[in-house]
Amino acid sequence: MYIQGLSLTNYRNYQDLSVTFDDKVNVIIGENAQGKTNLMEAIYVLAFSKSYRTPRDKELIQWNQNYAKIEGKVYKRKQSFPLEIQFSSKGKKAKVNHLEQRRLSDYIGALNVVMFAPEDLNLVKGSPQIRRRFIDMEIGQIQPVYIYHLGQFQKILKQRNHLLKDLQRRKTNDRTMLEVLTEQLIEHASFIVEKRFLFLDLLRKWAKPIHKGISQDKENLEISYLSTVDVSEVEDREKIKAKYTTSFFSMLEKEVDRGTTLIGPHRDDLVFYVNDKDVQTFGSQGQQRTTALSLKLAEIDLIKSEVGEYPILLLDDVLSELDHYRQSHLLHTIQGKVQTFVSTTSVSDIQHDTINQAELFHVKDGEIVM
Repeated sequence: MYIQGLSLTNYRNYQDLSVTFDDKVNVIIGENAQGKTNLMEAIYVLAFSKSYRTPRDKELIQWNQNYAKIEGKVYKRKQSFPLEIQFSSKGKKAKVNHLEQRRLSDYIGALNVVMFAPEDLNLVKGSPQIRRRFIDMEIGQIQPVYIYHLGQFQKILKQRNHLLKDLQRRKTNDRTMLEVLTEQLIEHASFIVEKRFLFLDLLRKWAKPIHKGISQDKENLEISYLSTVDVSEVEDREKIKAKYTTSFFSMLEKEVDRGTTLIGPHRDDLVFYVNDKDVQTFGSQGQQRTTALSLKLAEIDLIKSEVGEYPILLLDDVLSELDHYRQSHLLHTIQGKVQTFVSTTSVSDIQHDTINQAELFHVKDGEIVM
């Protein structure tokens, strides 16, 4: 799988850009604020229909313009097809092979992308929200129906929290609606948690040997799911649903008192252990970075095993954040098998054959200068 070409219209600081890419390694070089990260972001948005830098789509539209459009030509499963996503004040439209997709869950998965940016080094030591986002985005790529259930869960959660707040303030006494929303929430929550358990099983399979290799057999990585409800990976969806039902209805009064939903997948977390120690709390910065790198490299192999083709890898200003050993391990792992985009201010600090053989693109003021 690889992107053959990309066109941007009114996207960030790109007014009109068309570019073709090498199917192996492409290096985007430029000073800060010239547009190299915007170019990387556009590829990510083409895959996920939203940015990893902002939750507001309107920020993707160039100043004083009415819309922004990203078009890409993708080679996957031995055929080429176009992808298109357009943003405007009316919302967004996504097309696969010129056909508009009614739901975004029908669009996501057409292009598989793994992003590794400096903020991903916070995957281990950052907030639980970062880890939940990581797991949700990756499951969504290989099972797009997960995006639908996650979206429904978030919509119902918002309604439920609003009702709980009204019950707390005694603006309403509608417990019947609370029960209805709770039952709907449980339905989607049990689906989400079951899929997360299945995904973590796959992630461990790929991440553990990678971590062992990077640490030169000195470290063993384990990943645990920290749930707000007493559920386990050996339980099927019906058992998870039953436990969620018991937990939710036993928590109702406390939630009314607090005015918010206190349990559910929106409050769960991942915990990483290196040699049986919680690496977030007790790990060195080096161990935390090795764990983050292992997870990102594991994503590549995991997607290949589930989809049948390697995803596209985006390395946005991250190589300079890694020491020479981890940098070399990363580049050696992907060499020759994954279409890779590297953004950097300079290639002089990156000593590896992969970069020496790459296609170079120089970005200045929203244009590619050859």
